[in-house]
Amino acid sequence: MPLSHPRTLRRHRGSVLIVLVTALFFAFRAQAVAASEQSAPNVIFVAADDLGNWVGPLDSEIKAKTPNMDRLAARGVTFMNAQASATFCCPARSALMTGRHPATTGCYTTQVYFREHPELRPLQVAMQQAGYETYGTGKIFHHPAGYLDLRGWTEWHVRTEGQKQTGWPLDVWRRGAPLPTPIPYSPYAQGQHIGAPNPGFAEYAPLPNEAEKNMSDTLLTDWAVDVVKQTHAHPFFVALGLYSPHEPSYAPQKYFDMYPLDEVKLPPIKEDDSADLPPAVRKFMDHRKATITDKIVAMGLYKNYIQAYLACTTYADAQLGRVLDALDASPNRDNTIVIFWSDQGFHHGEKGHWGKETLWERTAHIPFIWAGPGIASNAKVRATVSAMDFYPTLVNLCHLSPDAGLEGESLAGVLRQPSTAKDRNVLMCQVVRGGYSITNDYWRYIHYADGSEELYDEVKDPNEWTNLAFDPASYEKYRPMIEEMRKSAPKSFAPIGPEANQMDLVPAGDSFHWDMKKNPPKSKKRQGSDVSLDN
Repeated sequence: MPLSHPRTLRRHRGSVLIVLVTALFFAFRAQAVAASEQSAPNVIFVAADDLGNWVGPLDSEIKAKTPNMDRLAARGVTFMNAQASATFCCPARSALMTGRHPATTGCYTTQVYFREHPELRPLQVAMQQAGYETYGTGKIFHHPAGYLDLRGWTEWHVRTEGQKQTGWPLDVWRRGAPLPTPIPYSPYAQGQHIGAPNPGFAEYAPLPNEAEKNMSDTLLTDWAVDVVKQTHAHPFFVALGLYSPHEPSYAPQKYFDMYPLDEVKLPPIKEDDSADLPPAVRKFMDHRKATITDKIVAMGLYKNYIQAYLACTTYADAQLGRVLDALDASPNRDNTIVIFWSDQGFHHGEKGHWGKETLWERTAHIPFIWAGPGIASNAKVRATVSAMDFYPTLVNLCHLSPDAGLEGESLAGVLRQPSTAKDRNVLMCQVVRGGYSITNDYWRYIHYADGSEELYDEVKDPNEWTNLAFDPASYEKYRPMIEEMRKSAPKSFAPIGPEANQMDLVPAGDSFHWDMKKNPPKSKKRQGSDVSLDN
């Protein structure tokens, strides 16, 4: 049929029209994507490790010197009652990056979430899909080899190339990092851990000031600062994970000098604090007190440990300050959200405990500070929030595609108008499947896997010295409150996924994978904190 035939002309014109419409569609889409990227804020996420509420912006009897957290708080919103999502590093970080509680994923202890749930879309992938350049370094995920989720990163930085060949461990105090002499340095650690696989527990030491430039957190911050200073064609997401103040508590001498021992305050302690705890918990905590806290006190080292923790906190704060300085000197200052967060806190003898992994306030209460465009300045929110709110908040602020499975709540509206915040119950999962706490601004309810319970009045009893669920008469009085709090607990808890000791890590070039052992040991059963877990 000749081209001049009317039917042929109609087809030709129709084809041309389709081509034009298609071209216009993609042109408009490209413009929309470009406009979206231009309006999307950059995000800098700085994480500390085992940092509770002993910081300037939060209410506490003991405060580290944290001028840069104070500076960030003055620029933005500080959540005064932010709660961890889990009691141990690995599950807390897995929950934050996937937006799912351990009760949903089964990642309660040392599980590798992306092995067990490859279908989940972690935050860095969501950011990359939204057009972000994604940069990460340090302890964002769990720090041993095999825990770094390599998906979705424009670049992930490690200190040495050798780390890439062995499963990308963090290796904070290995591969040439400065160490004290002798090691272990602290007298308690010397007596307890000679030849042990975990010499970092209850260990502290001041390092020479000149060692600071070679410390892992310093070097990783150097890299993050360089990324922040660069000119970027697209919005960027920078995740910097600091290991401090996690034990071993090593920091340059100048930070120790900021806390003279005769000025160091000790945390409030009640000697018979375990008397009203459930029997299994009491047995465990009494053992911890006798073998760790009491020995540290008897050796005259209690203030030394508090001094070291405060020194490490101020060292971490200095790294945050370097990031803020780099941002202030860059063209990105006015379009960048900065978030400071910690996975959980740490006990220094409170309730007889030394460590974390408890369902009490000392483990649960964390710093959670947001600042940036569209966020109110110098505001404090006392309503209870959860670390689980991190991912859904960024979905709103950064125009990420929705994820129907996200848990937690978006805080985007509260960041704009802090006065709209409403208190609510939030969940924290224990390392033991079925153990959890439910907390709001007034109460903390604790439920252990064996069915035992605790209840604390957070207003009248902020140190959690009186368990209102212990005495039968008291339990009956507060039964309505306990039953109301239980309603916020998960209806079911996912089965425990394979733990690290049940699998073999298999490096493969610059990547790795995990294989189940032929005869894996049984999952560990834990009543409370196992100090070997996080080192």
